[in-house]
Amino acid sequence: MNFLRSERWSATFLLIAAVLGLAVANLPFGASLLDFKNEHLDLPWLGIDLSAGHWVSDGLLAIFFFIVAVELKRELVIGELNSVSKAMLPAIAAVGGVVVPALIFLAFTSGTPTIDGWPIPTATDIAFALGVLAVFGRWIPTRVRVFLLALAVLDDLVAILIIAFFFTNDADLAALGFAGVAIALFGAVSRLLKPRSGWILARRPQWPVIIVLVVLGVLAWYFVYQSGVHATIAGVALGLVMARRPGGRAVHVLEPYSNGIILPLFAFTAAMVVVPQVRPSELDPAFWGILVGLPVGKIAGILLAGWLGAVVARRRSATHLTSGDLLIVGALGGIGFTVSLLMNELAFAGLPDVVDVGTLAVLLGSGIAIVLSAILVSLRSRWYQRHGGHPGTGGAFSR
Repeated sequence: MNFLRSERWSATFLLIAAVLGLAVANLPFGASLLDFKNEHLDLPWLGIDLSAGHWVSDGLLAIFFFIVAVELKRELVIGELNSVSKAMLPAIAAVGGVVVPALIFLAFTSGTPTIDGWPIPTATDIAFALGVLAVFGRWIPTRVRVFLLALAVLDDLVAILIIAFFFTNDADLAALGFAGVAIALFGAVSRLLKPRSGWILARRPQWPVIIVLVVLGVLAWYFVYQSGVHATIAGVALGLVMARRPGGRAVHVLEPYSNGIILPLFAFTAAMVVVPQVRPSELDPAFWGILVGLPVGKIAGILLAGWLGAVVARRRSATHLTSGDLLIVGALGGIGFTVSLLMNELAFAGLPDVVDVGTLAVLLGSGIAIVLSAILVSLRSRWYQRHGGHPGTGGAFSR
């Protein structure tokens, strides 16, 4: 199972799954698979009405967001975001990497019904970006990976907030209250698994606590779903309230399933779209907003904001990156993929034809970013090799 924790393998599985999903949707039997994806697998006695595809994006994907939230909490407590000086530069760069792609999208879609899709090109796929860096950046200093991780985590935090506030209508406050109770109990019970808790010191079995946590987690997801807030927010909330040490162990257990099953399955189902037989001039403006916003907007935004941040935070920031480093981080940030696909589904939920066009744009834009970042990372890695770096550690260039 350890190879499923590898960033390289995670990125590989995601890419293969997306290519397969797009390919099978355009084969003769693709229509049957699309019908199955849209087939509703309801639980009416629980008030759950979800298609097979939404069981993946609303249900299983909550586990991925739980892992992201645990990693975010770790970075905020003991990692690269645990102080203002450490967080300042990646935070400023992350803001640039969100604002510029959104502005590019708005420029293409101004005055059209699809203008609400502006969040789509703002996201960064952590797993894919780190995977490309791991594959092509053997000699890249550790500080660049750390900066990319911090920026991507902040990027996903912005994405989570966008999902919570911009894609929620008429929230059921009672259901949210029940979800809050379940989440609070989850956090409290998780502290029983801390290494020096009374439960652990008394050498009591851990499995009853784990069962209670699973039940509370499912209840939290159910009530968030019933509230009208996107159900993946439950995974975020659970990850943020869980005690840090047990959270790290939970991530260690869940990560292979997330990398090997959940994310590839989501990539496969999300990429299942029929390529429209239209001329480029007939494509919705949202297509061009996403296609340009991801690879171009991310590079421009992260480069400009990173340069500005370096000036503002020069004396207080613990992170020092050159323009060449910021360039590869910007290219890697353009790999929106998983989170952008989710944003696309949410933004254009009432426009199925635009969802398909948006999906193609996300795949193409992320694909361009993958190729571009692979080239730039390879060139930068060779530069560091020639100047005395050491693989995976940063050598003389490490912080």
